[in-house]
Amino acid sequence: MYRTKKRLLAYSILAAMGSLLLVPAVQAGDVSGMLTDPATGKPLAGMTISIAPAGQSAQTDASGHFVLKDLPAGHYTLTAASAASRTLTAAVDVPQQGTVTAVFSSATSLTKITVAANRYDASQIQMDATNTVNVLSADDLKYTAVHNVAEALGLLPGVNVFNTGQSYFGGIDGASRGEGMFTSVRGLNAEYNVNLINGVNVAQGMAYSRGVQLSLLPPSGLQTIVLNKTSTADMDGDAIGGTIDFRTPTAFDFNAPTSGSTTASGRVESRARDYGDNGLGGGLAGEFQTKLGSAHQFGIYASAYYDSRNYVNSEAAAATAALGDGTWEFARTTAAGNNAPGFDPQRNLESTGMYMGTSSGYTHRYGGNVSLDWKVDDTLTTYARMSYAYAKTEQDTTYLQLIPANVTYSQIGTTGVYQPVIGRIATRFWYETNPEKADLGTIQFGADKNMGGWTFSPNLFYSWGHNDRPDHVEISARNDEYSSANFPYGASTVMTYGANGFPYPTLTPAMTAQFNSVSTMYARRAGELTESYSGQEKGGAKFDARYDFNDGALTSVQMGVKYVDSHREFTNRDWTTGKYTDDRSFGSLGLIDGYYSSVFPGVYSYDVPTINQAALKRLIAANVVPGDLDTCSNLYINNWNCNTQRANEAVSSAYAMATLKWGDLEVIPGMRFEHTDIRNNFWVTPQDASGNELPGYFAKNFTHYDEPLPSVFVNYRPSDGAVYRGAIWTSYTRPAFVQLGGGSQVSVSADGLTTITEGNPDLKPIESLNIDLSGEWSNQHGGHAMLAGFYKKLSNYIYEAGSNPVNAGTTDSGTIQYIKPMNGGDGRVYGIEAAVRQKFQDMPAPLDGFGVGFNVTGQHTSVDLGMAGFHNERIQNAPDLMANGELFYEKNGFSVNLSYHYASSYIATYDYLGQGATWDDLWVRPITRVDLHAGYAFYDHFQVDLSISNLTSNYSYWSHVGKNNLALSDIVDSGMTTLVTVKYSF
Repeated sequence: MYRTKKRLLAYSILAAMGSLLLVPAVQAGDVSGMLTDPATGKPLAGMTISIAPAGQSAQTDASGHFVLKDLPAGHYTLTAASAASRTLTAAVDVPQQGTVTAVFSSATSLTKITVAANRYDASQIQMDATNTVNVLSADDLKYTAVHNVAEALGLLPGVNVFNTGQSYFGGIDGASRGEGMFTSVRGLNAEYNVNLINGVNVAQGMAYSRGVQLSLLPPSGLQTIVLNKTSTADMDGDAIGGTIDFRTPTAFDFNAPTSGSTTASGRVESRARDYGDNGLGGGLAGEFQTKLGSAHQFGIYASAYYDSRNYVNSEAAAATAALGDGTWEFARTTAAGNNAPGFDPQRNLESTGMYMGTSSGYTHRYGGNVSLDWKVDDTLTTYARMSYAYAKTEQDTTYLQLIPANVTYSQIGTTGVYQPVIGRIATRFWYETNPEKADLGTIQFGADKNMGGWTFSPNLFYSWGHNDRPDHVEISARNDEYSSANFPYGASTVMTYGANGFPYPTLTPAMTAQFNSVSTMYARRAGELTESYSGQEKGGAKFDARYDFNDGALTSVQMGVKYVDSHREFTNRDWTTGKYTDDRSFGSLGLIDGYYSSVFPGVYSYDVPTINQAALKRLIAANVVPGDLDTCSNLYINNWNCNTQRANEAVSSAYAMATLKWGDLEVIPGMRFEHTDIRNNFWVTPQDASGNELPGYFAKNFTHYDEPLPSVFVNYRPSDGAVYRGAIWTSYTRPAFVQLGGGSQVSVSADGLTTITEGNPDLKPIESLNIDLSGEWSNQHGGHAMLAGFYKKLSNYIYEAGSNPVNAGTTDSGTIQYIKPMNGGDGRVYGIEAAVRQKFQDMPAPLDGFGVGFNVTGQHTSVDLGMAGFHNERIQNAPDLMANGELFYEKNGFSVNLSYHYASSYIATYDYLGQGATWDDLWVRPITRVDLHAGYAFYDHFQVDLSISNLTSNYSYWSHVGKNNLALSDIVDSGMTTLVTVKYSF
C-alpha cells in the first residue's frame, strides 16, 4: 500500500511538470526598491543589486534606492551584496508592464547557510522558506540559561527534550546529570531526526542508536538553529521527524570589515549548594571576523569556547530498584505471589525497597568553529568550514539501598486474597563511576559557481564523533554479605507516600544506624571495571546544480547527487574481581574521603560517603587481572570480542525538483532516490551439543535498501505578510546497527536443535508518508504567527531498545531456530502546532517595549510494536501536549524575559518490568519549568545578562511504572541554574 501511494505521488509530480508545456510568452517591467540594513534600518549605499540569469545589475544610491529596468516578466531572485556587508536576497514577480518593489531579507532559500542575529531575522527566515521550518536566533540562545542546544530546541513548537535514553547512561543514570540530552520532533524519537552542522551530516557516535547526543553542544558555540519539519527532495530522506541544522556565521554575515567579541560567564547550581558543594562553573568564549583583499573578497571567521559545570543532584530510585533488584510486589496476590484476580495490576503495584542517592561530577566542554570564504568574482564563491566540540563528563553515583528478602505471602483473613510479607530487609551501599568522553567534528569544502542561468555547487565533507565510557567502575558494600539475618522486618511494604506521591521508606532504628555507618558494612569485592568505546566516521561528496529561467511558470529546476560512506565501531568489555572472604569492612579499603550529611537534602537525612577517585583507580588497577574478564562468556577470546561490532554504510542518492510559479502560487514537485548498502561484522559465540562453549569467530551480514521518495510542496503567498503551505512528502529511517548486526550466540540442544540469537539484516526501514499544512503571518508592528497541522503514516515501526533485540521473534527453519529483532506494524502521528509572538511597539512609551509569545503543540501517536498486546502503544518520548509561554520587555538596550515550559506525560520504556503487557510501561510525569532572563546593553560594545533556569526548583525528572501509579518512581532533583554572562564586542 505504501509503495502504491508513492507511485501515485510520483505520477502527480510528472503531471505537474508536464504543465510546463502550456506556459505562454511574457512581456517586460521594472524593479525598484529601497535597501536598508535589517539590523539598524539605515540605508545601505553602494550595494550591488544583481540578477544573475538576466545579466543585469545596479547599485544603490546614498538613500539606498535602486532601479532595474526592462526585465522580462517572470519570477526573479535578486541578490544585494558588497564586500563589507552580509548578502541579502529578495524574490520578485515582474509584471508584464509597470514596476514592482523588491523587499529584501536575510534569506529566501534555506539551501544556503543563513545566520539569524535576532528574533526578527528568525521570523523572516521562516516566512521566506519554501518548507515548514522553525528558527532559533542568536538572541534566543542568549536569553536562556539552558545547559546545551538540546534544551534550547525545547523552545520550539513540536519539540520534546528528554534527559535520558536507552544507551549505557540511560534511565535515571542519564537523567541525574540534570541536563537535556536528546530531542523528539513531532512525536518521533531522536534516531528519526537528521542532524547537520552547516549542512553537513554529523557522525552518530552513540552506542546502540542512530541518535546524536545533543548535550555535547553548548548554546555558546552556535548562532542559529534551523529545524526543518518537512523535507524537500534536495534534503536527506532519512528524516521522519525533522532535520536540525546548527549554523555558524561567516565573515560576510557582518557589516564591519573587522569585528569580534569576548564573553565570560559564571554559573552556579543550587542543588550542589544544598549539599555544601560550591556548584560553581563558568566559561570563556570569543569570536573574530575580518575581510581581506583589495575588494574585501576574503572572509575569515573563527570562534572558540570553553565552559564547565559542577553538579551534585539528588536521586530517589524505586523504579530502578524494582528492575535491578526486584523490589516490587503486588499488594494483593495469589498464594504464589501473582496478581490477585479482579485487581488492576498497574494500580496493585507496591514498592518493597528503593535506592536513595546522589549524582555528582562535572562536565568540561570546549570547541570552536572556523569559516573561510573567498568571493573570487561575481560568479564564483568558495568556502571551507570546520567545527569541533568536545565534552568530558565525570559522573559518580552513590546509592543507599533497601533490598527485601525472604518475602512470603499471607492470606488476608479467609478471603482467598493474599498480601506479601517482607521477612527481612538488607541495607547496602553501591557506587559507580559513569564517565564519558564525547566529541563531534565536521569539515567541508565547497563552492558556488554561476554560469548564465546555472548555479553549480560542489561540496566535500567529513565528520567524526565518539561517545566513550573508558573506565566505568562499580563497587559495593553489604551488611548481609556473610549472614542472612539482618534486618528482620515483617510488614507488607517499606514505603509511605507524601501528598505529592513522593516515597518515604519506613526504617527501623537499626537500619537507620547502619545507613549512617556505611564504613562498617562488609566490602563485597574490589570492584567491576567496564570499558566501552563507540564512534563513527563518515565522509562524502555532493553536487547540486540549479537553473533559473527568465520567464514562464517554470522558474527553476534543480538536481543533484550525493554519496556518504561511514564506518562505525563499538566495543564493550567487562572485568569483575573476586569477592572478599576475610570480613574486611568497606571503610578499610581507604576509599571514603568525606560525607554528605544528607543523601537527599530536605527529604532523606541519612549520611552518605563521598569516594576518593584516585584511591578507587589504584584499587582497581591493583586487583583486576586478565582472568577477571567476563564480558558475556567463559572463554577469554569470546569475552574479548563478544560485544564488538563494526559496520560500514554507504548511501548513494540523487534527486530532481522543479519550481513552478503562477502569480502568488508556487508548486515544487520533486523526486529523490536513496540506495543504502550496509555491511555488519559481529562476533559469533557457539556451543556444542553438550552446552560447552566453543571459541568464536567474526561473521558478517549485509543489508540493502532502495527508497524512492517523491514529494510535492505548494506555497501560496498572497502578500508579503502571509504564506500558506501544503506538502506531501515521503521519508524513512534505517534501523540501528545493533539491530541489524548484533552479536550472535549459537547453541545446540541434545536433540539436535540449533538456536541462533543474532541481529537481523532483513529488517525493513521504517517508512513514512507525511502530510503538512501550515499558515504563517507577520505584520509591520512586531508580530508573527504560525499555525500548522501534520500527519504521518508509519510502516515497519521499530522502537529504541538499546542493546536489547527489539521485538524479538522466533522463526524455525528445520533443525535451526532463529531469534532475531523484528519489525513492528503500522503507526500514525498527527497534531497541531500554533505559535504567536507580538511586541506591543505601537503602545505609548514605556509600554512599547512589552511583548508576549507562546507556542503550543497537541499531538497524538499510536503504533503497533508487533508484539502481542502492544498493538496500540504511544510512541516513546512523545507527549500529547507541549507548550512554551513568554512575557518579555525589550527597549533601550534593556531586556527581561519570563518564560514557562511544559510537556505532558509520555512513555520512556515499553514493558519495563518484563511482564509482557502494557500496564508496566515506564512513564515520565509532566514536566514544568519557569526561566528568567534579564540583560542590559551598555552602549554598542558591552552587555550583561543574568539567566535563571528552573526558577521554582521543580523536579527535573520523575518516571514511574504504570501510567496511573507512582508506587515505583524514579525522581531527580537538580535544582536551579543561575548563569551570568558579560560580553564585550568590538
